[in-house]
Amino acid sequence: MSHKTLLRTGPLWRGGTSPYGPLGLPGADGLALPSGFTGRVVARSGQKVAGLTWHAAPDGGACFPDGAGWIYVSNSELPLLGGASALRFRPDGTVGDAYRILSGTDLNCAGGATPWHTWLSCELGDRGRVFECDPYGARAARPRLAMGRFRHEAAACDPERRVIYMTEDEPDGCFYRFRPGDWGDLTEGTLEVLCSEGRWQAVPSPAALVTAARHQVEDARHFDGGDGCHYAGGVCYFTTKGDTGLWAYDAQTSTLDRLCEGVRAITAAPSGDLYVARETTEIDVITPDRAVTPFLRLEGRTGAELTGLAFSPGGERLYFSARRGRTEGHTFEVAGPFRA
Repeated sequence: MSHKTLLRTGPLWRGGTSPYGPLGLPGADGLALPSGFTGRVVARSGQKVAGLTWHAAPDGGACFPDGAGWIYVSNSELPLLGGASALRFRPDGTVGDAYRILSGTDLNCAGGATPWHTWLSCELGDRGRVFECDPYGARAARPRLAMGRFRHEAAACDPERRVIYMTEDEPDGCFYRFRPGDWGDLTEGTLEVLCSEGRWQAVPSPAALVTAARHQVEDARHFDGGDGCHYAGGVCYFTTKGDTGLWAYDAQTSTLDRLCEGVRAITAAPSGDLYVARETTEIDVITPDRAVTPFLRLEGRTGAELTGLAFSPGGERLYFSARRGRTEGHTFEVAGPFRA
């Protein structure tokens, strides 16, 4: 959870001085970073890491505390063989273990972490499901069917209102929220869709056996391909891949603003800074005063998509993947003096 976040009004502005200074020359892995930061590849698709063959098409990801170490979870957007894998890091940053936490599912694109330390892995198929997974590998993953059957992209938990926001990857997709009957138990609850004037209305049939969920409520708002989603400090940020928009839903005022274009993935640091992956192989930082400046550039991978942005629990390391198609994928770690 971020301690602070963007102001709720006013435009973003590009330019100015980055809080980290200019980017340096790219290193051996193609990462151009500010002074004081280092980067490395921690996993490659099709290659072994700690005894596990790392999955292809790495997509959404999140970090979880693990004693003095931490865990990074990553989805696989492969048809029929998708699922999710985990990397367990020791306190010194070395990889101690790698293992599957979900297998045999379809097109696991993005998802989201819960406050009770589980991973929600979202299927992108026509009647996709949300699976609740144990990042520690002790419990089997379970489908949470009350969260609806549609082309799920990402999920973001709002612990203040005790709801989970979700995006839908359709040209006329909707923005949903799931209200569990008991916070922390996702087996039952109410699926709602955002409508005009910031109202939420229940979806009559989340199973969508006859009519797609996005077409069941006449007044529902529609978006061009819902994509990444992240909640921080009273605001749920989400992106739309069709028009590359970055949106901010203010949960306190029930208002929705379009902030900028050219964004695909998003996360927040404990400082309140937002980190956004561009349509290009670049990551920008958006500070709480709404300045947008470059943080990272990945060279030598033209056409790659940057996915799975997530900070380690202490905020000292940023993880993400670069993927091209459904075969090539590299998962990176960037470490350095991130703002507190």
